Amino acid sequence: MSRCWLLTIGCWFLTIGIYSQETSVVVHRQRSFPSSIPAGNYSGIAWMGGDRYAVVNDKAKGSGYHLFIIDIDPVTGKIRKAKEKGFYSCGIANRDEEGVAFFAPDSTLFITGESDNEVLEYALNGKQTGRKLQMPDIFKKAKGNKGLEALTYQSHTGLFYIISEKPLKGDSLSRIQCFGNDLKPAGQWYYKMNKSSTKTGGGKSTKGVPALAALPDGRLLVMEREVFRPKNNIGSWVKNRIFVVTPSKETKGQLLEKHLLVSFETRFNLTVRSFANYEGMCLGPRLADGRQVLVLVCDSQNQYKGYLKDWLKTIVLP
Repeated sequence: MSRCWLLTIGCWFLTIGIYSQETSVVVHRQRSFPSSIPAGNYSGIAWMGGDRYAVVNDKAKGSGYHLFIIDIDPVTGKIRKAKEKGFYSCGIANRDEEGVAFFAPDSTLFITGESDNEVLEYALNGKQTGRKLQMPDIFKKAKGNKGLEALTYQSHTGLFYIISEKPLKGDSLSRIQCFGNDLKPAGQWYYKMNKSSTKTGGGKSTKGVPALAALPDGRLLVMEREVFRPKNNIGSWVKNRIFVVTPSKETKGQLLEKHLLVSFETRFNLTVRSFANYEGMCLGPRLADGRQVLVLVCDSQNQYKGYLKDWLKTIVLP
C-alpha cells in the first residue's frame, strides 16, 4: 500500500475520532447583543419556559431580576437573538445577587444574596413573598465575596441546590446543600475543586464555583471557574470546567465523585478579545432531537472600560 493511501486512511480515522468526541457535547461560540442587552454585571440565569429567562445582576440599583428573551434555534441550539425586556424590582437595595432559580410549583423565583447569605423568594413582579430557604447555620460562616453564589432548582426531583463560591471558613472542601419543596434542608455533601492551573508571570488568580444546574435524573452540573489577570490585563484568561456529580440519599455527608463533562477557555490579549467571566448557568429547552441545551451568561463588569462584552453562550448536551 502506498504512503499516500496510508496517510489518507490515517487522516480519515483521525477525522472520525475528532468527530465522535465533538458530537457528544457541542460547545457553541459565544454571542453578544449590545444593541438589545444593556451593559451589566449579570451573575445568574434561570429558564422560565419558552424564550423567557430571569437574569440577576449583582450590582443592579435594586433587588430583583431582569427579564431576558433568548431565541434559541430548535435544531442546532445556537442563540439567534436576545434582548432585555425590563427590570423587576422589589424596591430595596441590591443584595449582591448571584444566583436565581425558577420555582415551577408556584411560578416564583428564588434569588441568592451574597451579602446576607440568604435565598429569598420573589414573585414574577419582582416583589418579595416573605418566604426563603431555611439555611443551615453553617452557611453563616460564608463571608465577603466567598458566600452563596450558585443556585438551581429541578422540578422533576423537587430539590433546590446551593453551594458557596469557595469553602466556608474553617473548611477545606465546599459544601453542596439541597432543600425540598417545603424549603427545608434535605441533604448536604462535600465537593472538592480542582487545583489552580500552573501559570507564569505576575498577576492575580482566583477560582470558585459560580453556577449549578440540576438535571431531571438527579445528577448535578457544577461549573468551576478559574480567572487569571496579569497586572496590565493583557494575557488574561478564564478557564471554565463543568463537572457532573450525583448527590443521593446514600451519599449524604460524603465527598462526591465528579466527572468532567466539558471545558472551554476565553482570553484577552493583543489579538483575541473573547474574555468572558461566566457566572450563570441553567438548563434551557430541549432541541427537536431531544438533546438538552445549557445556557450561560457572563459578568462583564458593566462592559469594563469598553473591552469586555455581555456574552451569552449555549452548550448542547447529549
